Amino acid sequence: MPSGVAIVEKDFAVARGPTANIEVGVEAKILAKAMIKQIDRVIGDLQRQVQMFKKSGGNPICVGFVGINCSDIYTSYEGRRRFRTDGRKYKHPIQEAADAQGRLRRDALPVFEEFLILKFSATNVSPYGFSWIDFGALELEYNALLTRVSREYDVRF
Repeated sequence: MPSGVAIVEKDFAVARGPTANIEVGVEAKILAKAMIKQIDRVIGDLQRQVQMFKKSGGNPICVGFVGINCSDIYTSYEGRRRFRTDGRKYKHPIQEAADAQGRLRRDALPVFEEFLILKFSATNVSPYGFSWIDFGALELEYNALLTRVSREYDVRF
């Protein structure tokens, strides 16, 4: 809290102090490649984060954002090694996007007051292009979400 006094303890690099109750908690995740391999962990992370928001009491508004890559190809890197999707053994993001979105809507969305999937396209190859899928619809959904959160904030707090 801005008015709180930080307490510096010996052998600790970060001071501690009083905290405020969370009023709006936001968690964001990005799925770019190998989404189905990661989906259970991502959903679990999202669910656990809502539990953490609510742990300290209060009645927080919990908001989730998940970016889902819808590109027809993607390259990931581990050190100097490159891994390019091939559509067979290594699925292209677009091949997994609908399944990932469905599972997120089924298993993560219910624990949030607001939840938005942000569909994008990115290949992770120079010049590192990026684009939103249906930006107009996304902009409307995002603005509507902000309006609902603002109204709910006024009701709760």
